[in-house]
Amino acid sequence: MKLRNTAITRANSACLPMGDRLDFKYNSVNEGDERKGGHGIPKVSMVPLIFLIFYEVSGGPFGIEDSVKASGPLLAIVGFLVFALIWSIPEALITAEMGTMFPENGGYVVWVSSALGPFWGFQQGWAKWLSGVIDNALYPVLFLDYVKSSVPALGGGLPRTLAVLILTVALTYMNYRGLTIVGWVAVFLGVFSLLPFFVMGVIAIPRIEPSRWLQMDLGSVNWGLYLNTLFWNLNYWDSISTLAGEVENPKRTLPRALSYALVLVVGGYLYPLITCTAAIPVVREQWSDGYFSDIARILGGIWLHSWIQGAAALSNMGNFLTEMSSDSYQLLGMAERGMLPEFFARRSRYGTPLIGILFSAFGVILLSWMSFQEIIAAENYLYCFGMILEFIAFIKLRMTHPNASRPYKIPLGTIGAVLMIISPALLIVVVMALASFKVMAVSIMAMIVGFVLQPCLVYVEKKRWLRFSISADLPDLSDSQEAAENDTVPLTF
Repeated sequence: MKLRNTAITRANSACLPMGDRLDFKYNSVNEGDERKGGHGIPKVSMVPLIFLIFYEVSGGPFGIEDSVKASGPLLAIVGFLVFALIWSIPEALITAEMGTMFPENGGYVVWVSSALGPFWGFQQGWAKWLSGVIDNALYPVLFLDYVKSSVPALGGGLPRTLAVLILTVALTYMNYRGLTIVGWVAVFLGVFSLLPFFVMGVIAIPRIEPSRWLQMDLGSVNWGLYLNTLFWNLNYWDSISTLAGEVENPKRTLPRALSYALVLVVGGYLYPLITCTAAIPVVREQWSDGYFSDIARILGGIWLHSWIQGAAALSNMGNFLTEMSSDSYQLLGMAERGMLPEFFARRSRYGTPLIGILFSAFGVILLSWMSFQEIIAAENYLYCFGMILEFIAFIKLRMTHPNASRPYKIPLGTIGAVLMIISPALLIVVVMALASFKVMAVSIMAMIVGFVLQPCLVYVEKKRWLRFSISADLPDLSDSQEAAENDTVPLTF
């Protein structure tokens, strides 16, 4: 059921700082035995959720080769370790706390709206959705890059354009059919994509020369490529929050799934980096996208080369599926909070956000002309803007609502929480500063569009040109310290 709200009511009851609204409880969080949502659609369980997070963040070690090209073996290996510590772990911890505090499909949009108000909540949603769509435009292109060696006609021109359209339509239809299907497809693709790297690492062990790990030349490091590659491969932990309303027992499932996925992602990067950089002589110029398949041919032969190429191609499909799910459910969650027109909240007969899926697919097709490096830089810039808002919202809610129910709470006080986000915040500044003028200009223009779009939507609602509403089914928060203590779920990294 949907309740009609004016723009003023919506701002007061849904999107402004929720000081008064924190007196209520998210009933769905405490009804952990529910396996189906209100639409009768099965919710996502632990194993599919782990692999949905895996594909939101990673999808396997495809694309990490540029870290070696930019810096050499030592800095690449150290970089993935350090970035995991200063970026991935804090972001995953914040997602676990805030995602269980607000277990609904708006995800980080609701976090920011609750702390900073509807305007900044909308900016968060706009920047993150646009970043996700830009990211998703990359995967059909990467898929074709992997298969064009077998089908040269897909290297360019009309056949390539048609192939991008066909792939986008086919994968969009899979999203339309249901999130549980996407989740189990992600499990299959994840196992298929990681297994050849495990085999290649075992084959590489007899040929390992540890001295090769120590190669480093600080004077020749391409810091922009290095940082963007690390950042791109270790971010988006918060994306799963936009699916929290579709998760079975999110207060326990989400924190644990994040911890398991963290091990899977970081291990999936370090294992092939450590084994392959020491098994063959490192020529940095050769370490570009797809080079792992060349190493597979050297170490194992054509069969392993073909396996990794096939895994790489299919992994891009997994990335596309999960990213589109996150983007489309985010739009649904924003509509359920009255931030977008009501038609964005309509679900298909499979329980999926039909309009959100179509909008996300259209955005992917429009942006598929961008180059690989431009896509990474542009999405990183917009993503950084959104993360700044998330960090501010996280700290503000800790300070203004310390006793609100948090089924999982990071075991740090306010000062500890501030210290935890200092390193990620500095990293954001560096990544944004290293952006090219073109990327910076386009990203700033995109954010300006968001600044104009939100008040325009408020005006549209006041004029009643489109219908906006807040879902009557949304659960509420509790400000009970006792409930927070009883429901807290341990999460260790």
